[in-house]
Amino acid sequence: MFGYILKKIRYFSLKNKNEYMLQNTKPGKNNSEPISPYLEKNLEVIKGILRDCSDLTIHEFNFGRDRRFKGALIFINSMVDKEGIHKNILQPLMYDALLLQDNVDMDFTKIDTIRKNFISITDNLKVTLLSDLLDNLLAGASILLINGSKEALAIKSGKRESRSIEEPGTEAVVRGPREGFVENVKVNIALIRRKIKDTDLCVEKFVIGEKSKTDVYIVYIKNVANPKLVEEIRRRLKRIKTDAILESGYIEQFIEDSPYSIFPTISNSEKPDKVAAKILEGRAAILVDGTPFVLVVPMVFVESFQSVEDYYARPYLASIMRVIRFLSYIISTLGPAIYVALTVFHQELIPTQLLISIAEGRERVPFPAILEAFLMIFTFDILREAGVRLPKAVGQTVGIVGALVLGQASVEAGLISPIMVIVVSTTAIASFAVPAQTDSGTILRYIYLALAGIAGGFGIIMGLLATLLHLASLRSFGIPYLWPIVPLDFTGLKDVFIRMPLWTMSKRPKAIVWENYDSYNQSPGLMPSPYKKDKSDSK
Repeated sequence: MFGYILKKIRYFSLKNKNEYMLQNTKPGKNNSEPISPYLEKNLEVIKGILRDCSDLTIHEFNFGRDRRFKGALIFINSMVDKEGIHKNILQPLMYDALLLQDNVDMDFTKIDTIRKNFISITDNLKVTLLSDLLDNLLAGASILLINGSKEALAIKSGKRESRSIEEPGTEAVVRGPREGFVENVKVNIALIRRKIKDTDLCVEKFVIGEKSKTDVYIVYIKNVANPKLVEEIRRRLKRIKTDAILESGYIEQFIEDSPYSIFPTISNSEKPDKVAAKILEGRAAILVDGTPFVLVVPMVFVESFQSVEDYYARPYLASIMRVIRFLSYIISTLGPAIYVALTVFHQELIPTQLLISIAEGRERVPFPAILEAFLMIFTFDILREAGVRLPKAVGQTVGIVGALVLGQASVEAGLISPIMVIVVSTTAIASFAVPAQTDSGTILRYIYLALAGIAGGFGIIMGLLATLLHLASLRSFGIPYLWPIVPLDFTGLKDVFIRMPLWTMSKRPKAIVWENYDSYNQSPGLMPSPYKKDKSDSK
């Protein structure tokens, strides 16, 4: 039965894929005609293709010493800097060329001549195909066409509005840099280069999306990142065939190892210092234009409990906070389930006085404990979602007032027991301690609660066993998801449950670093010590 269903799913997947490939290989779908040497013909073709674009501007002009050469500048009004176009493109061609001496002989029908002598904008590209011309035009470039030339010049004179660099709201820190990524991918690459001033830092560009043509970059350090890892990222990116990539989450869902798993196998961050630290370990970052969230691969499970601030503070408090994060994740996923299992199936494990208090609190409650817990957790998720989606000022009010009013009213009406309010409130607070695993924690909370309501402690144990088996089977670009716990690596354990001093962590992660490269990221023996006088100093 299951084999028949899988065959049907595979059949329809292949059928849809073949239909998509046929649709996108129709004649005329991709215009790859060469640029004509006749200016009028080129303009006629462009006007025909973009006939419904009211913001398209085509400026025809004459230039040269005797103004016998014809040219045209094409651009999208809303995407260029008109002042820069006039100053750096039109003025040199239309006015500065008049000042050339008679003995200077230039062939203005050659794009290379114009680019080298008159265009002061360094970001320009020579194109020979009509499809490349249109791609650059729609990306914000100004296109310079010359009558008699089979080439065109795409000049990046675009003007792009972008918000200023500020502290990201999702990864606030007490100590450390306050800058965060923005929606402009070039600014994001510059932020990484400020952290890693190394000639081996590589930046590779891909254009993904049949209609959006989104710029996607891979950033890694050559000779530190494993070449097989980089090649695998290239392969997965190249196989993406879709209309649009609007956010890095699109890329994540297309390249992750286990798409049906509730656990993320690709990490993301808004902080340049965090991404730079991971790149220095041998990982690779994937930057997508239009989003401040940068993807980093590979990822291991314990990364979710690490904060970039852990490495800026001394190890004692950082280690305590890391243990608290692990305990918070356990409480957020198992708290309601353990309460239901104890009160329904294992009352003998509860101290007598506490059991009496729980019984008194549940005396007026008409619902069983499992339904009571589900209602409370579901209500909390509604309040959390409403607080996120509403405007900031209103959302905070809804979250605080809604929780207080609903909780107090429910207890007074006898619908919910006071102990359940405490359990769910503690669970809710603990769930915010590990943002990277919020999705998995929310899903596991419902699963464990259902198992506890069905089989008590035995159901919870079975659920934990299935979760651990699933985690042990996961891979992130070939790296075991539970490393360095499974497989066990004592060197890697220095940065898992506690954070050892930085001077003890002299090696890059063994599972990530390339074998043919020096695995040391710092010199060994850097333990600080006070200066000791020797006998020569006293003389």
